[in-house]
Amino acid sequence: MRAIGQTIFGGPEVLQAFVDVPEPEPGPRDLVVRVHATATNPVDTKVRRGASPGSPVPSPPLILGWDASGVVTAVGGDVEHFRVGDEVYFAGNVARPGSYAEYVAVDERIVAHRPKTLSHSDAAAIPLTALTAWEALVENMGVTPTDRSSEHARTLLVVGGAGGVGSMAIQIARQVCGLRVVATASREESAAWCRKLGADAVIDHTKPLLGQLRRSATTASTSCSTPSSRRRTCRRCSRSCGRSATSAGSSPRAVRSTSVRCSASAVTSPSSTCSPALFAAAPSRQGAILARVADLLDQGVLLGTRTTTMAWDQVQAAHRLLESGRSVGKTVLEIVP
Repeated sequence: MRAIGQTIFGGPEVLQAFVDVPEPEPGPRDLVVRVHATATNPVDTKVRRGASPGSPVPSPPLILGWDASGVVTAVGGDVEHFRVGDEVYFAGNVARPGSYAEYVAVDERIVAHRPKTLSHSDAAAIPLTALTAWEALVENMGVTPTDRSSEHARTLLVVGGAGGVGSMAIQIARQVCGLRVVATASREESAAWCRKLGADAVIDHTKPLLGQLRRSATTASTSCSTPSSRRRTCRRCSRSCGRSATSAGSSPRAVRSTSVRCSASAVTSPSSTCSPALFAAAPSRQGAILARVADLLDQGVLLGTRTTTMAWDQVQAAHRLLESGRSVGKTVLEIVP
């Protein structure tokens, strides 16, 4: 099969389209999925760069990519919940070859059926960011999903609201958990995106946040920040306003030292421990969350976050866009047969 691979660490230019690699064989609990679309995430760029530019990757070629949507083509002998022909979406395992490929093998427990109302390209944009945001709010911070029509008793501050995780955090907080949401954005384009997704207010994260929050007459009782460079700001706000959960991109070395899956943004609590849902410690929990998210998408409670679509041979441009810090929502690569 064809895949996008790399043999050395470095910038986007090390990504080779295409390399020939064997098609995966399913393990006992595995599905083999024909990938129709995959999304780019910050962890892709971090693993791609590695610890030492120009140094060889172990067991080349390295195939990146974890978000995917596609069709099941083979199943392992112990698979219980899926069959050949099922349309599925998932965020894979960092210890296994990724989804920048025509086919990928994935444990069925971290997979869910694709939302019926979304295309493969729209579905591929969802899994990793939805898991990250859900775990940050529901698992790490203890926010209880509630009737979204209820009165908003608390406010969530989402720093970097137009990013991938922020885009899902705004929606899950507002529509699923019944929170009032204040998002941060520094450009009108990104501010408009946050409002479209349901943010009650948008403030500028390039300016002091506490003053803007006070002027907006808001009191944040929880705080969620997306990238790690804003941890200090988030800590200052949480000291004044409440608790925090920070999604911080893991270093390539930290990611590669684990034998389990880590996401584009490893959600950390104030104690800086990684969220279980971003690892394979509780894989069935991941599948259950994605099934719940698929249902919410099909009901129209949550909206898709794909904003940019590229052919998969444009992967270098997709990585450059991601690293520019100016992307809004998610960029998806369509895997052309």
